[in-house]
Amino acid sequence: MIPHHRQAIEMADLAATRAESADVKKLAGEIKKAQDPEIKTLSGWLTSWGEQVPAEGQGHGGHDMSGMMSAEEMKQLESSSGKAFDTAFLTMMVKHHEGAVAMAKTEQSDGTYQPAKDMAGAIITSQSAEIARMNTLLGKS
Repeated sequence: MIPHHRQAIEMADLAATRAESADVKKLAGEIKKAQDPEIKTLSGWLTSWGEQVPAEGQGHGGHDMSGMMSAEEMKQLESSSGKAFDTAFLTMMVKHHEGAVAMAKTEQSDGTYQPAKDMAGAIITSQSAEIARMNTLLGKS
């Protein structure tokens, strides 16, 4: 989940200078604000368990994680701006969030560490709401 969240933050950071819609910029800021502390918590758990925290810059290497954008998709997003960026960002972030929700559901059903299961529940709730919001911005609801 750490590389997954890092990629979401990388995508959200692009919105500040590339998005046209104030709603997209606001949403991107909220995504970053929510996921950055989760990365810190997840990293802290791994460290306390003597496990390796995924290195920075592995954001594109996690293609086996559901909803991760490919390097090509990230390049497309980085090279777009205005309304085209807004549409690409929202479309990609819906896919990204759907992947996170799927991973969180797996954690809830298969996980053994209650704080992680609790975080998974919070991710399901918040990101499902953001998916609905993004679909509304895309005109899909």
